[in-house]
Amino acid sequence: MTYNRIRPKPFGAAGLSVAAAVVVASITLFGATPAFADDGPSVPPGTEATSVPPVTLDPKDADLKMPEGGTLAPAKVLDIVQVVEDMGGEERREDSNANIKFALQAEVLFGKDSAKLSAAANSRIAAIATEIKKQNATKVRVFGFTDDLGSSEHGDVLSKQRANAVQEVLVKDLGSTVTFEIRGYGEQYPIADNSTEEGRKKNRRVEVSFPRGTSS
Repeated sequence: MTYNRIRPKPFGAAGLSVAAAVVVASITLFGATPAFADDGPSVPPGTEATSVPPVTLDPKDADLKMPEGGTLAPAKVLDIVQVVEDMGGEERREDSNANIKFALQAEVLFGKDSAKLSAAANSRIAAIATEIKKQNATKVRVFGFTDDLGSSEHGDVLSKQRANAVQEVLVKDLGSTVTFEIRGYGEQYPIADNSTEEGRKKNRRVEVSFPRGTSS
């Protein structure tokens, strides 16, 4: 498996950075190192990007100019993912052909080792709710994650509690027309290196993802 590491560059006056990656067979890996590859997928089950089947090609088409005896490899779907992250890394947005995902670091939502939302959390969650409405999404995933410090059992519980807290704010804005899938994955599926505090800070997060609508 090949990993493309992309370093975001400054973007615009608002202090945002942007990166785009082409991912083969709808596998999305951002900020992960090859060490994570053998530990399992880099995204939780059910959140993989989806795309239409690849275009059928005629291997005998003369325009392909295939060398004698050459054959075409199996077709693969390429999914383009754009990542926009604020300079502090507190919030990031990933846009693919099929889905939109927001990731908020736990520090901007909660106190240390807490699932109680901070005073500033509501405005950030409300902005995500606005985008959900814009996309006319009716199914929303809210997943919580932690770093690998402490016991895995504690991380599982805390990440689920934090996901629940974010969902409770979202449902006030979105109402009963939206179905939620809420999970706490604890230290599973890190997006950064847990051996540094900078990496652990990125791994402590709540992700909100939903299908892209036809309005965009």
